[in-house]
Amino acid sequence: MPFAERYDPSSRDRLMRRILVAVAAAASLSGCGYNQFQSLDEQVNASWSEVLSQYQRRADLIPNIVNTVKGEANFEQETLTRVVEARARATSVQATPELANDPEALKRFQAAQGELSSALSRLLVVTENYPNLKANQGFQDLRVQLEGTENRITVARNRYIQAVAAYNVHTRSFPNNLTAMLFGYDPKPNFTVQNEAAITTAPTVDFGGARPSAPAASK
Repeated sequence: MPFAERYDPSSRDRLMRRILVAVAAAASLSGCGYNQFQSLDEQVNASWSEVLSQYQRRADLIPNIVNTVKGEANFEQETLTRVVEARARATSVQATPELANDPEALKRFQAAQGELSSALSRLLVVTENYPNLKANQGFQDLRVQLEGTENRITVARNRYIQAVAAYNVHTRSFPNNLTAMLFGYDPKPNFTVQNEAAITTAPTVDFGGARPSAPAASK
């Protein structure tokens, strides 16, 4: 077949137009923050996974702590019960990636974790009243692990808060908000100030309460 019959310049022109359209579309998406959405969304997901990992690490420590404390005679049963029940409520929340995108579910999840933090704080305060526990090396090792985990939780939560804040600022900024509407990138819920206060405030514990006064000496 002659070359002139095989070569179709219109086909090449159509191909070039498609390439140019694809390049223009890619440049437009990049200019409207699409690529940055991908990066920020991945950072949020990674930060959330770390939060869940540290909460799970704490939940895994609690049974050993409770069993060790149970060995102390006359330890406050109510305090142990609160810890066990709070852990059960905290771990009953299904911590899926979708949970972080649901404001109400996130509130319930954080409320349960805050309740567990409060119960653990009370437990640690109460143990100070039991010299045998303070001298128990196994318990002290568990306590150090728990305190380290609480610190990791704080760090992980702060990173998550910052990641969500950066994502939300990007989502609401122009012209990124147009890209967000086009591709369904909605602002994400975040931990609230009330949640933070519940986490960082230790409970007030009164060991003795009002003790009965000694009987007056007979005259």
